[in-house]
Amino acid sequence: MQFASIADTIAIEQEMSWEDRDVPKTLYQLLTRTKDAHGKRNAVTFQLQSGPKDPAETLSWTELHARTCQTANMFRDLGIGETDVVACILPNCNETVLTILGGAIAGIVNPINPLLEPEQIGAILRETDAKVVVTLKSFPKSDVSQKTAEAVRHAPGVHTVLEIDLNRYLTPPKSWIVPLVRPKSEGGKHHADVLDFNKTMKKYPRSLAFADSTGDRVAAYFHTGGTTGMPKVAQHRYSGIIYNGWLGGTLLYTSEDNVICPLPLFHVFACHVILMAVVTSGAHVVFPTPAGYRGEGVFDNFWKLIERWKITFIITVPTAISALMQRPVDADVSSVKTSFSGSAPLPQELFNRFEKASGVTIIEGYGLTEATCLVSCNPVGGEKKIGSVGIRFPYSDVRIFKDVNGEPVECAADEVGEICISNPGVWSGNTYTEAEKNKQLYHYDKYLRTGDLGRIDPDNYIWITGRAKDLIIRGGHNIDPAEIEEALLVHHDVAFAGAIGQPDAHAGEVPCAYVELVAGASVTSEELMKHCKVHVHERAAIPKFVEVLDELPKTAVGKVFKPDLRKRAITRVYNAALDEAKLNAKVIEVFDDKKRGLVARVERTGVVHDDEVGHVLGAFTRPWDWAE
Repeated sequence: MQFASIADTIAIEQEMSWEDRDVPKTLYQLLTRTKDAHGKRNAVTFQLQSGPKDPAETLSWTELHARTCQTANMFRDLGIGETDVVACILPNCNETVLTILGGAIAGIVNPINPLLEPEQIGAILRETDAKVVVTLKSFPKSDVSQKTAEAVRHAPGVHTVLEIDLNRYLTPPKSWIVPLVRPKSEGGKHHADVLDFNKTMKKYPRSLAFADSTGDRVAAYFHTGGTTGMPKVAQHRYSGIIYNGWLGGTLLYTSEDNVICPLPLFHVFACHVILMAVVTSGAHVVFPTPAGYRGEGVFDNFWKLIERWKITFIITVPTAISALMQRPVDADVSSVKTSFSGSAPLPQELFNRFEKASGVTIIEGYGLTEATCLVSCNPVGGEKKIGSVGIRFPYSDVRIFKDVNGEPVECAADEVGEICISNPGVWSGNTYTEAEKNKQLYHYDKYLRTGDLGRIDPDNYIWITGRAKDLIIRGGHNIDPAEIEEALLVHHDVAFAGAIGQPDAHAGEVPCAYVELVAGASVTSEELMKHCKVHVHERAAIPKFVEVLDELPKTAVGKVFKPDLRKRAITRVYNAALDEAKLNAKVIEVFDDKKRGLVARVERTGVVHDDEVGHVLGAFTRPWDWAE
């Protein structure tokens, strides 16, 4: 199918409704169809280390199908029915793919970010009532096993933990060394049975030993956010997962494509946009190292891995693109057709750097966990508007609404409002597992409110202008942080930038910014402040403070994580105010409270009266508590 303009989107929709499309109804049907069509072709490759000649394991579609069946059979035998949950607390590896596919066929799979703290992992396990957990066996330079054990200890519903030993991907002499330096296991400190994933899985038949689901149902839980606070859990049905696979498999990839995906499978971008699209198309996906872009040597070896696997499609995010641009293109990358970037808007300067260095055009897209994922992208074969997230995909209804007297009103072309969507991935009224979180989440009981601010131009291209909650509100004046970040990223020494509103006793908030420099750069905060006075075009948006950090906090998919920056700013501003007032008190932490948001915790450092501190900190909008 051709997808080059909004006219093509409309033409595809006019062919037939989504419900009339000849697509499988379950994940098992989808995987079986692809196995029957492309059995001997490469399906999934994983290499533990990043070197272009390091060992790798590749599964064909026939073998992936067989092992997925074994995994699903194992889960079903462990008591996982269609409404029961298998939690997947894993970095990337081939067993992660098997757990996701097998878990969604047997029951409901819940991929969980292993970078979360044990308390957060445990909260998700309790929220989803997980019965089985799949995780790593204790392994050098990894604390996944230890964190999972602590989380399971606080999740009484978990009765079995299945462990994967990454040592099987190593060859001698490295594989001999691991048992000697393996960290102590924490498995004995919880109540659940501990089994070896691969040894147990191999005992089961290589074809499905139970009846497949008869139709649509919830097959996956994905949590949102979660680096601070307790994540929300979104529900994904087969219909939404298969819709995402259909989009990628019919509009983006073919069975001839080799896709490199250094993004984590616990995120919808890698799982639904890449893995499920590969399952649909019969393409081949490569996962380099358990940590993907975070893996040792991945950036240094990236272009050589492209050459090794004859990659045609690169999956990336803006922060990874910035890191790649600090390294030479030192291999033959002529096989690459294009690169897909998501998770955050891509600055034009970064787009230009990448295209000039690699000769590869970046396609920006848009999706979100709450919609199962995909919403729009710049068309591969059509006009690409840099900075936009392209045109809506077929069967995705995208509207921009503004609030007028408490009622949603659709915006005109190029008018900024909240992006709201309806498509097969949106389950109206049931987005989150917690019913309370679904209240007021939709307009007209149909359109999911994304919380993203944006506009649709006269050519039907969608532009994201910011997050409603990310707006810096200075004395009632709205400032888009993207303008500040774009200006800073123009500076050749800046690799990443994050702009937020810092507390201000007069204006409520004023802009500030944090930056991470490219390797070897030494520009100062003062120089960057001067740079902003020239390049930030709105006077009110010029940051009052710029700080250079060794590394900006980021999410697992490479977004600058602004809640951590807000905590840093609150701590700095409040402590400066307390110091100026010569009070014996200081902020020792800022924590996320579900009802109040970010709250400063204050500690006495000497004799001080409550009302004195209250007078100083009461001038700011963010709340505070005493530490004791």
